[in-house]
Amino acid sequence: MKLLIRNLSRDTTEAELREMFEGYGSVQSCNLVLDKETGKSKGFAFVEMPKLGQAKAAMKNLNGHHVDGNVIRVKKTEPKKEPSTLSKEPSASKEPSASNKEPLASSEKSSASKEERTAAKTPPISPYRQKKR
Repeated sequence: MKLLIRNLSRDTTEAELREMFEGYGSVQSCNLVLDKETGKSKGFAFVEMPKLGQAKAAMKNLNGHHVDGNVIRVKKTEPKKEPSTLSKEPSASKEPSASNKEPLASSEKSSASKEERTAAKTPPISPYRQKKR
């Protein structure tokens, strides 16, 4: 289980963090997040513990614990959200308002009827939601 540790003192080292969590079980990885420019801690870290029970015990006991003068927060990391697979395309069926309309030449008129355009925009109705007649 991967844990997020927040509100760490800028003086807390990765070795101290690893030692603190090893008191509750084996630590697979420990990553103190550092600022690229200064090389100093950003005040949070990730600790991965392979055994769920040990990770939960560490989370329960270390959350709210005082470390180097700060009260740390320990919680399970949230999975990364996948970007939406639905693309947001501008609607091609929007027509200008009545005041802006200019007459279209017959070659520019759409060959699709209004019913066909509406049917293309309307999603199918689930058989569970259809009313029985």
